[in-house]
Amino acid sequence: MPACYSKFLIRGLAASVLALAAGAASAADKVLTVYTYESFVSEWGPGPKVKEAFEKTCGCTVDFVGVADGVALLTRLKLEGETTKADVVLGLDTNLVAEAKATGLFEAHGIDASAVKVPGGYSDDTFIPYDYGHFAVIYDTETIKTPPKSLKELVEGDPSQKIAIQDPRTSTPGLGLLLWMRAVYGDEAPAAWAKLKDRVLTVTPGWSEAYGLFTKGEAPMVFSYTTSPAYHMVAENTERYQAASFSEGHYIQIEVAGLTKNAPQKDLAKDFLAFMISPAFQDTIPTNNWMMPAAATSEPLPEAFGKLVAPEKTFLMSPEEVAANRKAWIDEWLKAMTLN
Repeated sequence: MPACYSKFLIRGLAASVLALAAGAASAADKVLTVYTYESFVSEWGPGPKVKEAFEKTCGCTVDFVGVADGVALLTRLKLEGETTKADVVLGLDTNLVAEAKATGLFEAHGIDASAVKVPGGYSDDTFIPYDYGHFAVIYDTETIKTPPKSLKELVEGDPSQKIAIQDPRTSTPGLGLLLWMRAVYGDEAPAAWAKLKDRVLTVTPGWSEAYGLFTKGEAPMVFSYTTSPAYHMVAENTERYQAASFSEGHYIQIEVAGLTKNAPQKDLAKDFLAFMISPAFQDTIPTNNWMMPAAATSEPLPEAFGKLVAPEKTFLMSPEEVAANRKAWIDEWLKAMTLN
């Protein structure tokens, strides 16, 4: 081969290598910012596995930004407004979607979400479910031999047997309990809260703090999910912690994620939302987020999930009803609980 052709070939190869390197650097420079709650991104939560799995397919870096809980997530978005750096917001629930849409910060995702299967069904052009769970009172069987069998028994039970709950102003479980009380008691909810407050050890900003107090033995009961005992059965090989089955039924939480209108990485964000309802993401939900998957997993759920409380009745208010009444109901709660 003539020397001149060799030079052109070497230069061409060098240019190709530089182009590939530049392309790789460009891909690596793409950062998908996902706002979510702290327990999702903890070392034992789904976040690390989700990050690893998605980064293998996206040629990008996933940056999870954690806040205390789901309601705090919406509050942060409202404060940031159109300057938010979030591409995806993951961790709101159906109780908050009407209020979230009203901010004008989200847009339709345009993704086929037919793979989603949740109790009662859920379809929305802006938010996609990624898991669900029924709220429940979790109790320590070594401390409480006769758990409450209804919300009424919880409200009117022994004040010496304390429960840790979450603040509805900052926490989606806290809001869930507020709505559950309202669904069962109606306008008598403030009076029920006034009775229940004698059993409340503390009100925490988020779920993690309350559950931590419970597992440390500070309180024999905590407000959580029917799925919480599965964690202890699978990870700790113990059935010590159980969910109380309530005769009135249980309030359900369906957690969702959405695309922000001004997402810096809009295409990546849509790819992530589609990935979210694939088995690669859903496989992380049962034994990392300890909730029920909202779409198909690649393997059957662990045996422990077959031992959980299965509510006979499910409560779920419409997002519009929650948005219209949330502030007033929280004000009632604050007054009844004498908090400020």
